Formats: sequence, structure tokens, C-alpha cells
Amino acid sequence: MKAAVSFLTTHSDVDPDRIGALGICASGGYAITAAATDHRVRAVATVSAVDIGRQFRMGADGTQDPNIIRDLLDNAAAARSAEARGESSPGLSLFPDSAEQALALGGRHGLEGFEYYRTDRARHPRSARTFTWPSIDKIASFDAFGVVDLIAPRPLLMVVGHEAVTAWMSIAAFQNAQYPKELHWIEGASHNDLYDIEQYVRPAVEQLTTFFSHRLRQLSSTPAPMAAR
Repeated sequence: MKAAVSFLTTHSDVDPDRIGALGICASGGYAITAAATDHRVRAVATVSAVDIGRQFRMGADGTQDPNIIRDLLDNAAAARSAEARGESSPGLSLFPDSAEQALALGGRHGLEGFEYYRTDRARHPRSARTFTWPSIDKIASFDAFGVVDLIAPRPLLMVVGHEAVTAWMSIAAFQNAQYPKELHWIEGASHNDLYDIEQYVRPAVEQLTTFFSHRLRQLSSTPAPMAAR
């Protein structure tokens, strides 16, 4: 993300003082982490923000059995030892093989993830199907919201579905953030609904448009470049 900001600053049709960042799902956590220590990002917004480290450690709803992350870390360590011996290890599958398994393992949230990523709704032939095992211990130690307070005095907007099981993560980040900050709820929306379901995406986009238009326009008295509009 910081490299993307650097790239934008080299373009004459971009105002380098009016760059914002938007992250959705895990990218919401990445955007907060990147912007917290990069003052070139002048406004930050997230939609269905997730700290991927917390999700691995505690589950999407925060109630995961602690033995699950312990088992994952054991497998990651074993994979590292195997690789040191020149052996290969299979990756950790991102999703179950069927909708029924997804529902049984992850409830509504697990089923919605399967329906989004493993069907024609959003499936792509080059999309990842697995995590490498040595990446698991890196993810487990990641803290997306650990320095969220450093975003201030730049503004932060967090858009959250009222029915999202991951909402607790946005709430935790919002509580630790400093003002100016906004938490905007989308009634009736789950985590995945805010990806592509029109009735929920529309009000989210309206809120994001207002936020960025207002916050970034404040930073300059000159008309916005066409690309920024």
C-alpha cells in the first residue's frame, strides 16, 4: 500500500497532499496499519474491516477455541522443519470443499465466504486456494489495529454491517482510534453483503463518497484534479 502511494505521488494528475486509503475486509486492517505510519495518506476508510491476525487467533466472531491456533502453529512449525530438510508440505486450505461443510464449520459467515469466493459470484481461476503453512505463524503475530491511534489527527471512517460477525473487530479498532473518527452502521448487512449486494453497497458507497469528498477537499483550496473527482 505504501508503494502504491509512492507511485501515485509521481503522477502529475494526482494531488500528493490529498491521497486517501480504502480497505475492505482484511485490507481494512492493512490500510490502517499502512496509513498509521505513512502521513502521505490523509484520510482512511474501511468496510467490514478485519484484523487477519485476530481472526486466526480468535476466529471471525472472537469465540474460537484456543486449541485451534495452537494446532495451526504446530503444523506451521512442522512445515518449516520439513522445508529445512528439503521436503514439501501441503498448504492450509482456505475453504471447505462444499457449502454444507462451510456451514457446519463456520456457520452463516463461513457459508457466505464459500458462496462468495468459491462460486461464480466472485471466483477467479487464479485466486489462491491455500495458505502456505510457514505464513501462518506470521499471520498469527500480526496486529492490524495496534497503532490505529497514530492515524489521528487524520480522519478515520469505519463502515460496518450490523449483522456482521466480524463487527467486534471494527469496534475494537474504533475504540482505540483517536478523533476525528466515524463509525457508520449499515442496517441488515452481514460482513460479505458489503462486498457486492446492491442494497447494502449503495449506502456504504454514499457514506464513503461523502467522507472522502469532504475530508480530502478540505486539504486544498484549489479545484480537485479530474482523476481525484
